[in-house]
Amino acid sequence: MSFTQRLRQVQIKQNSLLCVGLDVDMDKIPTHLQSTKSPVLEFNRQIIEATHDLVCAYKPNLAFYEAMGERGTVTLRETLKLIPKSVLTIGDGKRSDIGNTVERYAKALFDDFGFDSVTVNPYMGFDSIEPFLTNPEKGVFILALTSNSGSKDFQRLKVGTKPLYEKVVHTAKNWNVNRNIGFVVGATHPKELQQIRKIVPDMPILIPGIGKQGGDLKSSIHYGCDKHGQLAVVNASRSIIYASSGKDFAKAARAEAKKMVEEMRMYVG
Repeated sequence: MSFTQRLRQVQIKQNSLLCVGLDVDMDKIPTHLQSTKSPVLEFNRQIIEATHDLVCAYKPNLAFYEAMGERGTVTLRETLKLIPKSVLTIGDGKRSDIGNTVERYAKALFDDFGFDSVTVNPYMGFDSIEPFLTNPEKGVFILALTSNSGSKDFQRLKVGTKPLYEKVVHTAKNWNVNRNIGFVVGATHPKELQQIRKIVPDMPILIPGIGKQGGDLKSSIHYGCDKHGQLAVVNASRSIIYASSGKDFAKAARAEAKKMVEEMRMYVG
């Protein structure tokens, strides 16, 4: 079964397009957790327990765990064990490199950590991400048009008559022989999201930028979903996991996640 098929099944079963980003900053977790043995792991545990029935995926951003050194590696491994098999995981590291190095990245993220999918940077070309593409069951989200303000510096530069991000989408579409490629398109670019969905009508799109970054949820659903109302993976991180800084943080995270899911269902409907 391809990753795209797996994603469809999960989204149907969970009745959700929501991905929660586990981008956990030690300085922002509630103070009452700071004295626990593993504050970030305990924070993640409660977030996952409170939201797992409302999501199709969790997306740990690797930088937040790598910054913690050895303790972060252990925390990430233990966090992944807490995530039910009924939802998918996205290792957000935006990896890419020359052949022998990227093979190690793929092995580490897919075989060692066991992520269901990853984010990659296509700037170095096909061979720099090829090892990620070999297993049809493992998903690869290729950066197309990101939500940050600096995306205009390179991603919108014209290559002939088309912007670079569109060239990336057209090119990577031809690499999708295993039906496991998707794209990262920021919610802050609704017009471009609509155009990309037309180019790839049946490929997954990971949509960050909802919430604190100002992306619009309604347009993300209308333009990001395929004709079946699926394959858009709408990510929210800070707006959910930091919905409260008190002892009720998990309850508040669930309430915010539920609110988003219900709103998304309304737009899909």
